[in-house]
Amino acid sequence: MAYYGKCIETVIKLLDQFKPEKDSPEQFLEAAATSLQTLSPQEQAFIMEVLSGCLEYRKLLSIVVDAFYVRDGRLCLWADYSLFEVICYLATFQLEELGFQLFCSIVKSQPVHKVRKFLGFLFNPLNLGSWIKDEWSLIYETTHVKEQWIDPLMRWQPEVQELLNQLQGPLTNQPPLPKTKAKVTEPKEFNLTAPRPRAIPVPEPVPVVAKTRPVPRSTYQPPKEQRLLETTKRYNRRKAEELLLRASVEEMRCARPRPQGEPPVEDSKEKLRLRFPPRILKAPKLTFYRPNDDSPVKLNTAAILREGALYQRQVERELQRLDKLMDGAGDLSEFLKWQRKTRAKDLEEQLATGECRRLQGKLSREEAVLARRQVVQEKKQKADQKKEETAELMQQCAERRLQEERSMKELVEQVMETQKNVKVAQTKLLKGRRQMVQEVIEESRELLQHSAEAAKEEQRRRCELIAQLRALETQPTRKGKLVDLTQIPGYGLEGEMSVVELRERLALLKETQRCKEEEKRDQIIQGKRAKSRVLQNTVEQISLCRAAMGRSAALRWEEKKAQSAAAGAPSRDERVLELQRRIQEKAAERRGQEALLHVPAPRAARPKQQAQLEAQRGLELEQSRERRLRALQRGGSARGPARCLGAV
Repeated sequence: MAYYGKCIETVIKLLDQFKPEKDSPEQFLEAAATSLQTLSPQEQAFIMEVLSGCLEYRKLLSIVVDAFYVRDGRLCLWADYSLFEVICYLATFQLEELGFQLFCSIVKSQPVHKVRKFLGFLFNPLNLGSWIKDEWSLIYETTHVKEQWIDPLMRWQPEVQELLNQLQGPLTNQPPLPKTKAKVTEPKEFNLTAPRPRAIPVPEPVPVVAKTRPVPRSTYQPPKEQRLLETTKRYNRRKAEELLLRASVEEMRCARPRPQGEPPVEDSKEKLRLRFPPRILKAPKLTFYRPNDDSPVKLNTAAILREGALYQRQVERELQRLDKLMDGAGDLSEFLKWQRKTRAKDLEEQLATGECRRLQGKLSREEAVLARRQVVQEKKQKADQKKEETAELMQQCAERRLQEERSMKELVEQVMETQKNVKVAQTKLLKGRRQMVQEVIEESRELLQHSAEAAKEEQRRRCELIAQLRALETQPTRKGKLVDLTQIPGYGLEGEMSVVELRERLALLKETQRCKEEEKRDQIIQGKRAKSRVLQNTVEQISLCRAAMGRSAALRWEEKKAQSAAAGAPSRDERVLELQRRIQEKAAERRGQEALLHVPAPRAARPKQQAQLEAQRGLELEQSRERRLRALQRGGSARGPARCLGAV
């Protein structure tokens, strides 16, 4: 027994040293084997087998031991955690190999009361058949858990119960510990000063609740200002939409592509004017505030200094560029011209491919219309067949409804007769209940009146008593004292003086502080004047630079207008012409089918709407071309402001 007790103690110490967060089981077993070389081979084999089994099935053992501490082992120490793990491993996995006698000797070598409580918890049939089996089945397969572990434990349960009864005998035969009379501590009262009795507060009078006013109707209605704001917002939005429509119709038409067969630009403009007449707006025009262009813009100090530094850097950059040109550096003007030409060619190719895509979409639309017409004819035939079938079904349904209505009328008559008898009984019951409720209400009203009168009388009596007590307690006392402000207190402190002298010295200090503030104020004013002079010079330089930049911008705008006027219409592509020819053929085929079948084209737009769509597409194409030309011209004239500044 002592032999196995030492082995179990060694296993418990090694398990306490194992840290699953830091140590790995293999390395820990190797270290344990090296530390056990002093023992005999039999002891080493037993210890290593039990230790490796506890580490391998640590999850299963921890489930049982944690539940034991929560339920039956709340008073056990956590230091015995490893002991319970070893006992659980031996009982679950090694009981048949060791034999029941050897297991009993191992159990008796450990503390009897701890081992007995744990074995009673482990071999409880309710625990084994319910939650232990379920928790172990989450880790291993259910059939393996039941056949290999739960069933053997249930077979050994009677023998273990006899062992527990044997262990209960030594616990009951132990003599009781002698009781020694402990010395009782005798408390002593604190020697505290008796508190002053608190004054009795005057009770507040019972408030009389005033009659509340009804909630005004304006609370549940939106305010008048909100309605006015909403109407004004709608009016302004409508006017803005009208202005936007007018601006989109009357905008500039530069670099507009002309489709095949269309007359020159003047005729196309007249057609557009005829198709889209300008809307006459009867409502008053919106007025916007536009400040005078000649009025100066007021800038703060930071903005003036920032803009002045910006112009100074631009001037320095331009001077550096001129120095480089004087030293023999090259100019990028020719490269920029070549770049603009290549970009213009790329733009023309992109526009041609876009037109091809649009025409391909139009062609696919014509083909879809033809296919859709065939599908419509097939659907019409099927619809006629369905209508005939539905007519027959509707006739059958009407006959069924007539039969159901007759049966329902008979049921309604029977229900009405039964309801008449029920209503008479309900009216009698309601009358009796109303009489009882009225009697209870009258009794409660009388009780409330009596209680209110008693409360008022008690309140009045308390107020009178408290007023009398206050009058007795409060007596006027004289607490005045004459003070001479010119006299020194005479405490013997250094620099001691009277109140009058202190006031005079404070007045002198205030005067000196005021003089210092005046001097500092003068210095600040002078600094501000110098700073304003510097800012004025900077503003003059900024105005000169802005004027130069305005002139350079005007020159660039004139160059852009000349370039846009010189740029001609894009050349027609062969792919575009071929697609237009195919579209015309498909359209002619569709019109021929319409004339033969006398069927209106599904989802076909009106001629006016088609003309409007064509004109809108042309306008969108014009706008896209304008934006691309402006982007190309903007890239070529990016160095304009710097050159103008250098010239200034």
